[in-house]
This record gives sequence, C-alpha cells and structure tokens, in this order.
Amino acid sequence: MVLADAGNDVVVHARRNEIAEAINTRHENPNYLPGITLPPTVRATTDPAVALADADVAVLSIPAQTLRTNLTTWAPFISADTVVVSLMKGIETDTGLRMSELIAQVADLPTERVAVLSGPNLAREIATRQPAASVIACVDEKVAERLQNASLTSYFRPYTNTDVVGCELGGAVKNVIALATGLSSGLGLGDNATALLMTRGLAETARLGQVLGADPITVSGLAGVGDLVATCSSPLSRNRTFGEHLGKGMTVAEATAVMTQTAEGVKSADALLALARRHNVEMPITEVVVAVIDGRLTAREAADLLMSRTPKPERYGV
Repeated sequence: MVLADAGNDVVVHARRNEIAEAINTRHENPNYLPGITLPPTVRATTDPAVALADADVAVLSIPAQTLRTNLTTWAPFISADTVVVSLMKGIETDTGLRMSELIAQVADLPTERVAVLSGPNLAREIATRQPAASVIACVDEKVAERLQNASLTSYFRPYTNTDVVGCELGGAVKNVIALATGLSSGLGLGDNATALLMTRGLAETARLGQVLGADPITVSGLAGVGDLVATCSSPLSRNRTFGEHLGKGMTVAEATAVMTQTAEGVKSADALLALARRHNVEMPITEVVVAVIDGRLTAREAADLLMSRTPKPERYGV
C-alpha cells in the first residue's frame, strides 16, 4: 500500500489463490487486514516468477526462519538489476545470520543490492494511513535514497542510513525485549517494570551492536529506540501479546495457537543469545526470555532472577 501510494505499480506474491483473488477483485486482504482498501495499483499472483518479472525492487516480508527455503526457490527469478529489501526482524536460528546476510548469500547478491527497512511500523496503523516513520539502510547510500523516494508518502516518512547491522540488530533484539515486557504485563507488573526492561533491553542491543560494528547512533534512532518503544508498548505488537499470554500461564504451544501471525522474537531469541555468547556479550533479559520459552523458567522465576542479579554500573562494556 505504501509503495502504491507513492506512485509505484506493485505485484504481491500470495501463497493462496483466495488471497490473490481477493486482492485483485476486492482490493482487500481479508485474512490479515480486513476492511482496509488497497490501491488499484496493487495486484497479486501466486506465481513468484510473475511477481518478480522486471521488478526494480523486491520486498521480502515473511517469517525469518522460512526465508532460506523460500528464497532458494525465488532467487532464479531475481533479475541482475533488482534491489532486494528485507522487512524481516529476526536472526536465522541455525547460522546466526542477519536477514541481509542470508539474502546476499542465498541469492548471490552484492551487499550494495540488499537493503533493510526497520522502525516503529505497526502494520494496522500504517494500513489506516496514520503517520509513521522508518529507516531504510543500505551500504550504498544512493540505493537507500532511491528506496526512500520510492516509499515516501504523506503519512510514511522514511529516513536513510548506511548502518545495516545496527538497523537489523535493533529490529531483532526489540522483539525479544517485547516478549519480556509482555511477560511482565501478564504477571500484572507495572509501568516501572516495563520501563526497566525497555531501557536495559536497549543496553543489550547496544552491547551486541558494539562488537558487531553497529553505529551507536543507530540504536538511539527509529530502528532502535523508536521500534523498541512501539513494540514493547502497543497492544498491536505480536511479540508483546505473545509474552502476555506466557505471563498469564499459557504454554508456548497454547500462545502460538491463539496468535494469527508470527511473533519473530520466539524463534529468534535463541539465535540472538547464541550470537551474544559467541562474542562474550552479556544479555540477561534475552537469556531469561529464552529460558521461559524453553520451559526452564516460569515468568515469575524470570522476573525474580533478573531482580536478584549482582548490582552493576549502568554502563559497562562487553
């Protein structure tokens, strides 16, 4: 919708015939955004080759853990001049790769043709054309500017950045911290606890970003603080909602069953923790979230464990 409102022709690859038909005939995706009318310049097909034919830009927005399998199928249809944009906020479980790294590897693309978009972008609000901003990051600043122009509308304001690492880490870690704030809410804890988790979660992002070469300023921007605030605070946040279910006593299987869309933090938390341990980075909130997901801690035990940690300076290194 954003790309179409910015004046582009858009072809969506839909997995199911009924979704493609609804988009083409009713200009609506009834499964995910019922009641939202899509621009007539948005079309849909179930054929990835048709969707990617002559595409200037290919935007990937699927669950992070399914990217490798799907992209292996799609890669032959990506032309030599197509720029690939990742909207995914996760880390591949088995490899610890960020999504831009995975795209470059599987599709055999130079990093200059891979970009990421990240920021406080709750889908329902954007779909109703409420004001929002984001960051488009690419190592080639000209490519980022090209994508900025292609997605600028009266309600969606993209900024450019060359710090792909920082933007992707901000998006991946905030999902795990949102699970933690959801756990806290499910336990009935207050706003002080939420602020504590958000702030110390930001510190975890900054420490991991430091060793992976991210720009500290990125962490304080839209892809860091901005995305963290929206995802940890809003009832529209899938990760926060999933955490609330766990905090109220649901199992992971039960919470998954009542969710209609993927909560990326559930799958990426373990990969992030493994990445942090590989680089000797302390991420205590991420660690207890993983333990809750694995069933080794209850939500209450996780809260007690975090509050009983040895006192430290507010700022300490890796």
